Amino acid sequence: MENKLDHADCPITETIAMFGGRWKVTILRVLFKNTRRFGEIQVRIPSISKKVLTEQLRELEADGLISRKQYKELPPRVEYALTDFGKSLCPLLIDIVAWKRKNIG
Repeated sequence: MENKLDHADCPITETIAMFGGRWKVTILRVLFKNTRRFGEIQVRIPSISKKVLTEQLRELEADGLISRKQYKELPPRVEYALTDFGKSLCPLLIDIVAWKRKNIG
């Protein structure tokens, strides 16, 4: 009898679920070198809606990949940045880009 792996127990599936999806890698790329405000992220990803960007930022924060810092100012200011955990993904993403360029063009 063949032993089937549950996808939830697959390290690759679990990892990709954290940064997979249409916009998460793009958001991580925007935050790769700089802390950004919501509007700055949205300007750099013009085809994403405010609602979807908000959802994706919340998910990335819940997964510990980004941090959200709210300042007690008027008007309110919120900044997003990669956490150390999020920064640890950068070499993997760079390797994916290199693999794509080598194998796909």
